[in-house]
Amino acid sequence: MPSAGIDYSKTENIFLPVSAAYASMRLTEGWAFNYVGVMEIVSDDADKGSTPTDGITVAQLDNFSYGPDNEHVEAIWNYFYNISSAANFAIESMDSFAAAISSEAGLQQVEECRGEARIIRAYAYFNLVRVFGTVPIIDRTMTAAELASAGAASADEVYDFIYGDLDAAMATVPETHTDYKGRYNKYTAMALKAKAALYRGDWNEAARLTDAIIASGRYSLMSRFKDAFNVENEGGSESLMEIESSDMGQTTGGLPLCYYAFIQGPRGNKEPFQGWGFKVPSQALVDFFDSRGDEVRKGVTLLVRGETTPEGDTILDICPNPYYNGKVYVPSKYNSRSFNAYGLDHNMRLIRYADVLLMFAEAMAQGASVSLASGYTADMALDEVRARAGLQSVPATLDNIYDERRAELALEENRFFDLVRWGRAAEVLGPLGFTAGKNEHFPIPSAQRQLNPNLPATPGYTY
Repeated sequence: MPSAGIDYSKTENIFLPVSAAYASMRLTEGWAFNYVGVMEIVSDDADKGSTPTDGITVAQLDNFSYGPDNEHVEAIWNYFYNISSAANFAIESMDSFAAAISSEAGLQQVEECRGEARIIRAYAYFNLVRVFGTVPIIDRTMTAAELASAGAASADEVYDFIYGDLDAAMATVPETHTDYKGRYNKYTAMALKAKAALYRGDWNEAARLTDAIIASGRYSLMSRFKDAFNVENEGGSESLMEIESSDMGQTTGGLPLCYYAFIQGPRGNKEPFQGWGFKVPSQALVDFFDSRGDEVRKGVTLLVRGETTPEGDTILDICPNPYYNGKVYVPSKYNSRSFNAYGLDHNMRLIRYADVLLMFAEAMAQGASVSLASGYTADMALDEVRARAGLQSVPATLDNIYDERRAELALEENRFFDLVRWGRAAEVLGPLGFTAGKNEHFPIPSAQRQLNPNLPATPGYTY
């Protein structure tokens, strides 16, 4: 519902509701803790980390003993619906701007901003459907009574909704923004839809979209794997979608900070290179890198206890975990806060160009048959990703592509969901506690079913 606090006749206000939607994506201390638990710690590439007695309810995620009352499952539901709500408000606000503004340039800005908000909403629902499977589609501001009676849509209906938002965004959002490089553009929408298409087995659409991104020439792999995660390269040539975070050069105050990297920093280390130590690389991931001779990506993905980084930061021997996530490593020189604030200016990478290349390779290997503009083959796309890691060419078989996704995207919140969509979760995660027919999706939270009796019980869980 549009706000009386905004002057809808002024073009300089058009972006304000969209900015608020972007801000809703930033992970505060609490949301980040829940996010890494639900989105990655459940995979075979990550362990809970921290200390044995810290984060007992996170340990439930790690060993698949969680139920509908798990606080992190409830929090992640709220997190993604809060993003959707902020996006809905921004979309509805555009109607008010359109009614109050007459200039052609202003009206074009309105439609571009509406498209950006649709991308943000599609991101929220993409995560909701892959986490929970069946969820209500809330596409407008609703009363409490309406929310309490909203029925759950099927996964196909949610994916149709995501497709609709992203198709509309592609028709209105520009290919690039000149004022703020972190804003989502046409290629962001294309990459997100391609990712959704993989989950539907919509190989032609995934191939068509990723081919178009490749053919555009707008994106490229950073020359070094490490460069893709450096603070100074945020929003760089490899990034199609990030969640922005910054200390704005200030040392105190309420700033657009994100706790995603902080909670993964080495626990018990020396300030300012210190965090809570959650979501640590598993020994299984280390062994996987070693089995491939994948030294480049292993060296970037792992911070090893007892070692010193090239930037001069040491992971002390007293730290409780043997490894920490190197992809969120932020050198101490970037911490300008007056207290330990490790990694608070680290952007979350949501979709990288390497993912686009691997999505293209997978869709083609799955038999996609579409007209291509890039001149790429599945082999070429796979080899481009491997070459940066110093690895030799291999055929673009599905098994090779699956392994490459694991190596390239480790600890970036893809592995668990990839295993589920490939039908390999029970085989790989069974020894960790995964139960087929149950753990493919998280349970709709008990608290939500108490608020809304129309929400179904998730199969396999006791309410």
